[in-house]
Amino acid sequence: MTGTYEERPSRVPGAVLWTRTAAPGPGAPYPVLPDGCMDLIWSEGRLFVAGPDTRAHASEHGAGRRYAGIRFAPGTAPAYLGVPAHELRDTRAEWAALWRGADARRLTERIDAAADPVAELERVAVRMAARAAAPPDPLLARVAAALDAGRSVTETAAATGLNPRLLHRRSLAAFGYGPKTLARVLRLQRALALARAGVPFAETAVRAGYTDQPHLARDVRDLTGLTLGRLA
Repeated sequence: MTGTYEERPSRVPGAVLWTRTAAPGPGAPYPVLPDGCMDLIWSEGRLFVAGPDTRAHASEHGAGRRYAGIRFAPGTAPAYLGVPAHELRDTRAEWAALWRGADARRLTERIDAAADPVAELERVAVRMAARAAAPPDPLLARVAAALDAGRSVTETAAATGLNPRLLHRRSLAAFGYGPKTLARVLRLQRALALARAGVPFAETAVRAGYTDQPHLARDVRDLTGLTLGRLA
């Protein structure tokens, strides 16, 4: 990644506020890796939602351009946005396309004009969460936690009291894909965290829940297009 990047916990429960400034001059897009999350992103006149990814997404570079985003915890954004996650899977949807009319344009203009656009974006997200018709379903948080702990889809269904078909349907709406894909994405993130902490790749494979190191290598390349060494 080029330029600067910072993040901190957001005032939206479970969410992260992040900022990025792309480096000046030409540069290649950097890969945004699947993480099970959805983001509300502002970038100098543009407001859009990054849906849940199933593969690495090549981010726009925009030399010197500023970006800020609220990264919602897995399964929570649809409750705030009022849009099922699977409708936004592998997309970058303009805010005006989700919320048509002058209100969407005025919201973007207000963030642009704010003395601190990042703080204004967070205020928007906080108000959005407060006005949601219903809060995120805690059952879906339990689903994400079980899968992130390495439990199988069958074990997760039993632990949450959902039959496999209902678990799949609820997961599509909340996470954007079925529990098997979510488990795979969360396993990737566990592996990256271990590898970046200096854990040997063979040990990373075992601790993250892969069969062996070749399985880890294949899955990382399939989901990201890069090697674990390059990402770590």
